[in-house]
Amino acid sequence: MSWNSFGRVFRFTTWGESHGPALGTVVDGCPPGLALDESAIQPFLDARRPGTSQFTTQRQEADAVRILSGTFEGRTTGTPISLLIENTDQRSRDYSEVAQAYRPGHADYTYDAKYGFRDYRGGGRSSARETAARVAAGAVARLVIPEVTITAYVCEIGGDAIDPASFDAAEIGRNPFFCPDASAASRWEALVDGARKDGSSLGAVVECVAEGVPAGWGAPVYGKLDADLAAAMMGINATKGVEIGDGFAAARLRGEQNADPMLPGATNETAPRFTANHAGGIAGGIATGQPVVLRVAFKPTSSILIPQQTINRAGEATTLATRGRHDPCVGIRGTPVVAAMMALVLADHKLLHRAQCG
Repeated sequence: MSWNSFGRVFRFTTWGESHGPALGTVVDGCPPGLALDESAIQPFLDARRPGTSQFTTQRQEADAVRILSGTFEGRTTGTPISLLIENTDQRSRDYSEVAQAYRPGHADYTYDAKYGFRDYRGGGRSSARETAARVAAGAVARLVIPEVTITAYVCEIGGDAIDPASFDAAEIGRNPFFCPDASAASRWEALVDGARKDGSSLGAVVECVAEGVPAGWGAPVYGKLDADLAAAMMGINATKGVEIGDGFAAARLRGEQNADPMLPGATNETAPRFTANHAGGIAGGIATGQPVVLRVAFKPTSSILIPQQTINRAGEATTLATRGRHDPCVGIRGTPVVAAMMALVLADHKLLHRAQCG
């Protein structure tokens, strides 16, 4: 059985391959009556689009989205919304050697081991190109949660982190790294460009904050909001770790240090005022009303020009240097994908909460 769908009430399925004619998604469970046309989706795809700077893959794709179903007179009808994104700049010849040998760190071997057959052109279904469909679905999800503001940004590349004291949200859109620290963005230019010229790649950490999430979204035990967020983020290509709130740092604290103390809220309000947010806005799998905060660790891109030891399909030793156009730091364009997955999970949990609690 394959798993190409995500969500319970607000559910989406992605389809397509890196070098196929197109890719896309089908969004099901979207409430009716929401204003939706291509202009509501395209800005998010443009943020993830390849070829926008020297620090990303130079594959040139317009990533222009078309809505094929699920709307009438500019509004959602409640029926499945089908979104199409055409591939226009494939160069399959770059992958002739990958057809016979496995790229270390990539999914080439595991796809072969599972299916006994694989689309080697750009990684086929395992390519990060698939995430364009998630970003399109995430744009629809944002319409379901207008009360929530989602901000994602890169906070570390190649071990070089931002200075929290220099955080400037307005800076995120001013540089090609989605970086809120102008000084760090300047350093990263040389860092990423150096890795690119060496034929190598760098890892990154992306932080995502959702503000305005009401207390109560989520569910105990097997429907935890943080568990679904972790699953969503780990499902993104090249992710190797997820932290909620303080994450692993919480394991190094004492109980009184890790607590999120509560004080009485404003007059005539029963909701508390928190003095800390070590839990990242989630307790017992349910939102506390504080900002939901998570971080995602992206590994260095596996497709690199530096020759690596590997084997071919016959099991024989060989070396492989991957040609083609690849991101020197996949976490950069992974940032809009993290934001999209946050929106998709929150939209699903909003509708789940409404179904049980009204």
